[in-house]
Amino acid sequence: MSEADYAELIAIIEGATLHAFLIFLRVGAAMAMLPLFGDQAVPARIRLFVGVAFTAAIAPLLEPSLPAGGLDLATLLRYIATETVCGFALGFSVRLLFWMLQIAGTIAAQATSLSQLLGGAGPDPQPAIAQIMLVAGMGLAAISGLHYRIAEALVLSYRVIPMGEMIPLERLGIWAGDRITETFAFAFVFAAPFLIGSLLYNLALGVINRAMPQLMVAFVGAPVITLAGLVLLMLSLPVILPVWLDMLNARLADPFGAPQ
Repeated sequence: MSEADYAELIAIIEGATLHAFLIFLRVGAAMAMLPLFGDQAVPARIRLFVGVAFTAAIAPLLEPSLPAGGLDLATLLRYIATETVCGFALGFSVRLLFWMLQIAGTIAAQATSLSQLLGGAGPDPQPAIAQIMLVAGMGLAAISGLHYRIAEALVLSYRVIPMGEMIPLERLGIWAGDRITETFAFAFVFAAPFLIGSLLYNLALGVINRAMPQLMVAFVGAPVITLAGLVLLMLSLPVILPVWLDMLNARLADPFGAPQ
């Protein structure tokens, strides 16, 4: 090979490396926030490998959107900032849906006196119902092809926010606030059966206590509300999870869209 061929080969390698690096900025930031792949329980090396694998998977689809030629230092720093923010925003948008299950489970556990039974495996112990709902949601998402949906979401994100473009901070703040509000609203909706059941239970307990003051209704009622909470979880979770999965698929199809 001649020197010109070597120079051309080096230029191709440098361009491919730069393109892969710019893609990895958004993918790696998203992986830090995405559920399953970015959980603290997953070793850092595995998370890094997953980020590289997603980068390699979507890079051929993003070739037209990548900058041509080299980048000066100022432009490179701008790309680092914009791509990292976009990746974190995408991962945060999806992570909120999993936090939704945790919040709903915590509300349900508080309503059914199961908030201190069987803490979670994380650094902050979670109520039993919250942990069950979260693990069930993760399992359902995993077997439903979450990795395919994430790859599609990463590719689609470049259509909404091209590489190198920054989300206006005002728009980003409003968008994040709306997402958080939506998360708590749907968490309350998912926990509504437990709240309604708890309200009816406490009303009935108060009537019984007024009718029979000598009866220790707390000792009689505590096992009942615990059993009722577990039965209600068994009946409601098969209804909640499909609705939640549809929300997850819609979120991955439009991670930067308006709240549902």
